[in-house]
Amino acid sequence: MRNETLTAKTTSAKKAPAKTKAAAKSKAKTPAPKKPAKKPISKKAALKKAANQPLYAVDEALLERIRMSLDDDKAQDIVTIAMEGRSSLADAIVIATGTSSRHVASIAEHLARRLKDAGYGTRPVNGASQGDWVLVDAGDVIVHIFRPEVREYYNLESMWSVQEPKRSRA
Repeated sequence: MRNETLTAKTTSAKKAPAKTKAAAKSKAKTPAPKKPAKKPISKKAALKKAANQPLYAVDEALLERIRMSLDDDKAQDIVTIAMEGRSSLADAIVIATGTSSRHVASIAEHLARRLKDAGYGTRPVNGASQGDWVLVDAGDVIVHIFRPEVREYYNLESMWSVQEPKRSRA
């Protein structure tokens, strides 16, 4: 009989008292601690912060994909020109040379197909039927593919590589 009472005492554990509705309501009414409000930025500080940020951010993944495609197709003299602040037409221009008209057209068609397969959508290709100068519009990047004589004649690198003069504020 003694064993029975001991086991009954050891198996029973104290239960925590049940919460009352009043205690739950009092907890709900206490407001959460407030975070300190952020100090508003002045217009002058906002303009200064915006001036230090680049106007155009070049999509590096797209540029690298274009360069790799041109390199895989044996394009020569691949040049990338950043267009930051110079033109709203594109963020960058890539210029490359093919050895013949057929090679230039092939490079452009492969580039357009690879960009589409990568999820950039259908890219317009202009000039592939002649093959002297083919332009592939990759959205933020414009790709020019030339035959050597045509590239030398138009010399786009010198046109876009010129430093813009500093403009004084009036």
